[in-house]
Amino acid sequence: MRKTIDSEAGVTVPPDTNDVMVLLVDDQLIIAEAIRRVLADQPNIDFHYCSDPADAMVIARKVKPTVILQDLVMPHVDGLALVRLYRADPATQDIPVIVLSTKEEPAVKREAFAAGANDYLVKLPDSIELIARIRYHSKYFLNQVQRDQAYQALRRSQQQLQEKNLELLRLSNQDGLTGLSNRRYFDEYIEAQWKQAIGDQSPISLLMIDVDDFKRYNDTYGHLAGDDALKQVAAVMRQRFLRPTDLTVRFGGEEFAVILPATPFLPIQSLGEKLRCDVEELAIAHRGSSVGECLTVSVGGTSMIPQSTDTFLSWIDRADKALYQAKLLGKNRVVMHGQDQSFLAHAAQSASATDSA
Repeated sequence: MRKTIDSEAGVTVPPDTNDVMVLLVDDQLIIAEAIRRVLADQPNIDFHYCSDPADAMVIARKVKPTVILQDLVMPHVDGLALVRLYRADPATQDIPVIVLSTKEEPAVKREAFAAGANDYLVKLPDSIELIARIRYHSKYFLNQVQRDQAYQALRRSQQQLQEKNLELLRLSNQDGLTGLSNRRYFDEYIEAQWKQAIGDQSPISLLMIDVDDFKRYNDTYGHLAGDDALKQVAAVMRQRFLRPTDLTVRFGGEEFAVILPATPFLPIQSLGEKLRCDVEELAIAHRGSSVGECLTVSVGGTSMIPQSTDTFLSWIDRADKALYQAKLLGKNRVVMHGQDQSFLAHAAQSASATDSA
């Protein structure tokens, strides 16, 4: 057993979590020596002594005792005041405290327990009783520490598992190239939003976006350049649709989609046109385009307040038909499919294309 009698030192930590670490705070050296001798031959018990109560808190934080033997009567300091300090400090609040008193007084004992003491002994106690109480309180404290550590480790493990599961879920719902949501999540999200729109009788809108002449782009610049172009289009979509309920999706290949809950017909027209302009303003060179010198997109959209008899599959089909119409009209334009089943086209080049059609 290591034995330390020093009001300044006593800062070693038990090498084993099962070791008992005793800190005696008492101004009488004769008491400290008597307790040291009682504990001298005990296995796995380390003893530290603090003669100056002003140093008690500092040494307790450093030594990390498993039990504190606290004298009640010391010069200039009430022992119970120290007990209250132990209980008020997060570093010592759970350490068992055995109060040492010169006599058995019920009132003093009651006050000691009220202050936060765990036990009360009249000094000098019988050696067998002292050792038994030290071991009992230390064992309880160490078990509590181990339980807390195990609980914290379990919580950390659960948190890490939850984070990994969330990351796996995020990855399973995300397109690996663009970082947008994928078709799988689109199907889940649209079903939930469709039901909510029916229940709330609120408008829900959909934009379908397709990169014009994308096969020619890949043939001209290569697939790596094509991937980079899709990433840039996806970035524009993320910047344009910022509401938490808006969902931007890579629908497949060079086709994208945006679900916009609580969005009526007129705003969806404007948003589609802004997105078309955003992509055009990227000024991504496209020599193989049949529209112009830069990469462009065609947009088809629809908006409706769904009824219980409506299906979101037919709603998606309407947006898809609007996109097809945008392609037929010459690409690089927005075509909306309204409630009355009519098509309405918007684009910088739509006038001449419509006239020729």
